[in-house]
Amino acid sequence: MPKRVLTGTVVSDKTDKTVVVRVERRVKHPLYGKIIKRSKKYHAHDEANEFKSGEIVRIEETRPISRLKTWTVLGRVDSHAAPEQGEDKPAKKSRAKKAEAEAPETEAEAAPAAETAEA
Repeated sequence: MPKRVLTGTVVSDKTDKTVVVRVERRVKHPLYGKIIKRSKKYHAHDEANEFKSGEIVRIEETRPISRLKTWTVLGRVDSHAAPEQGEDKPAKKSRAKKAEAEAPETEAEAAPAAETAEA
């Protein structure tokens, strides 16, 4: 029988030689029909402690290693997509900042605009 292979995101790497991987799956709601996300956490064996929180990894089912660990980490899926610790989306610009950005930078550019407004 083939071993199951799943793809998920490392949620925790605090324990020694173990990572916690969250695997999400999409299912259709039985009554309403909307597609919803369901997730489950798996403890996976990481011998070299090389995988960090936020990375996307593949895990493979294996013999029981401990009470909770029955999976091993095969490797990263895409190292470029893994977010760095503390990296956030850039803040949205407020309306005042947008207006400043769109306004002319120098007085020479502002003068012709003022003259056309008066005429």
